[in-house]
Amino acid sequence: MKTGVIGLGNRIAAILPFLRESCPDLELVAVADPGPDQEQRISEAAPAHHYSDAADMMARHRFDLLLIGSPNHLHLTHLQRALATDTPHIFAEKPVVISLEETLELARLLRAHDGVARVAVGMVLRYSALYRALRASAPDIGEVMSIEAAEHIAPYHGSFFMRDWRRDSAFSGGFMLEKCCHDLDLYQGAVGARPARVASFGGRKKYLPVHRPGQAPDYLRVMSPRWGGTSDAYSGQGDLIDYQTALIEYENGATMAFHTNMNTPDEFRRFAVIGTEGMAEGDFIRNYFKLTRAHDSAVLIDHPEIGKAGDMTHHYGADEAMCRDLAAHWRGELTELPLTVTDALEAGVTALAMDQARREGRVVDLAGFWAEFDTALSGKAVA
Repeated sequence: MKTGVIGLGNRIAAILPFLRESCPDLELVAVADPGPDQEQRISEAAPAHHYSDAADMMARHRFDLLLIGSPNHLHLTHLQRALATDTPHIFAEKPVVISLEETLELARLLRAHDGVARVAVGMVLRYSALYRALRASAPDIGEVMSIEAAEHIAPYHGSFFMRDWRRDSAFSGGFMLEKCCHDLDLYQGAVGARPARVASFGGRKKYLPVHRPGQAPDYLRVMSPRWGGTSDAYSGQGDLIDYQTALIEYENGATMAFHTNMNTPDEFRRFAVIGTEGMAEGDFIRNYFKLTRAHDSAVLIDHPEIGKAGDMTHHYGADEAMCRDLAAHWRGELTELPLTVTDALEAGVTALAMDQARREGRVVDLAGFWAEFDTALSGKAVA
């Protein structure tokens, strides 16, 4: 499988060994990455060719698989170029695009180039053991009524966002999109409906000059920023928030309360999905899953260790599982993946609507946008 990479970022570099293990015939023909400071990563990937420009690489080679791991604001351009070729398989890191306008533009491109069948997206938590257990428990949960969920990250990780290019939403699309789109996608999948209305509140309190510590804490050395980075997490640069709470009402009437915070000393990434028949609880970091029946409080499942405990780097074992499924899908052995590029775009819209609601101080109604989105995907106006 002749493979090309556009943007050898941290995520593509992390999954490439798993892809090679799952696809023994994967041949890394070329990498397009302008750097700088990518020499070691490119050397470890060992492509036959290295280009600084994606257009140059694509003009010189034909690929069976293209992996897109460039910064978020470049995804649309790179997907456009990839879709214009005859490359049968395209994998893009999340988030797919960074605005509602780009969402509609990509939807039109997907329609024009049979893209829904060709593009897979790295929403890796759909492949996790915990999420698979949640989905398998759907009959015992019943119709989802409400969800309480959170993604809380520690200062070592939160400070990284404030030092990296991701601190500017013009590059990242915002924190909800960049970091929490995984979680929003999961619970949208569990509900089985798009969001109808969104409200949100939040801001930045921790990562400001007034809270700059007198002596740099050890956590500032845990994760290194990439291009456009700064050594000062407390500069106040960028427009990223460090805490946010959102409320969602889905089209089927289910609701969710979602909370994120970048300054949580004891991390958790948990959920409680409550339905007409039962309740499912889990935490990706604390690594448990529990299912309780509603009418008699009987505990149907109590799994204290469901994923790969402590495997934060590879998403609790989900990176490996995703690569196995992708390889099987590309070989024709697996007819469907756990999500489509359309699912990923819809989760992105949810994140973007949360930030719009926060900025504008109002409830965002998405009915009009979904009508535009469906028209863009199908080319036919929705009656």
